[in-house]
Order: sequence, then C-alpha cells, then structure tokens
Amino acid sequence: QVQLVESGGGSVQAGGSLRLSCVASGGTSSTACMGWFRQAPGKAREGVAAIHEFGSTRIADSVKGRFTISRDDAKNTLYLQMNSLKPEDTAMYYCAAEIGVCTSPPLLSSGYFEYWGQGTQVTVSS
Repeated sequence: QVQLVESGGGSVQAGGSLRLSCVASGGTSSTACMGWFRQAPGKAREGVAAIHEFGSTRIADSVKGRFTISRDDAKNTLYLQMNSLKPEDTAMYYCAAEIGVCTSPPLLSSGYFEYWGQGTQVTVSS
C-alpha cells in the first residue's frame, strides 16, 4: 500500500510560479511511474505530467514548456515545477503512483495509476 501526500499549492497571480511536492510512503521501493493530474470544478480530471522510474516523461500539451516534472527517489518525492501560470491552470492537483509495470514514458490516463493523494489546490488569479 502506497500513501501519497501533496503539498505546495496556493494562490498566485498569473505569470507566477509554484512547485508542488508529493511524498510517497509505504511500499515505495517500486513506484514504477508517478504523475500529476488536475481537476477543475465541473470538469473531468486530466493528466498533466508523468514520469517513469528511469526518467522518461510525458507532458500534456496544455502545459508543455511551462511545467516540469521530476522525482527524487532518494527522498521518495515527486515534484511539479509550474511556471508562467495561467488562470486556466486553477484546479485541484493530485499526485498518483503505479507500482506495477508501466510504459516509458507513462500514459497520462487516470485509470493507469493505482494510488492517489488527497490533492492540493492551485488558484491562479488574473
């Protein structure tokens, strides 16, 4: 069983930056893939970025060039660096992990990930 705890969300003006963190615990020795998803009110959950344990990444077109995903396995921590934030980035951001086999780079599909955090809110004002 893997537990995920996100942090780093908050309120920021458009053009600003935030860095989200997700600490994993319990059975983390084989988190093959990890990712970030977001869900805005009234909208479906969408994949933002995902990273394979060997380093390959997949970034959604909507955030490409602005967001960067990384992981520090020594700290069991996943990061999402978000720059040039826009009001449309406002959402609850969720960390996800899969300990089984996953593709390289991982798919940005919520059904692909077994473990989820509780989310951290990001609000971008214009």
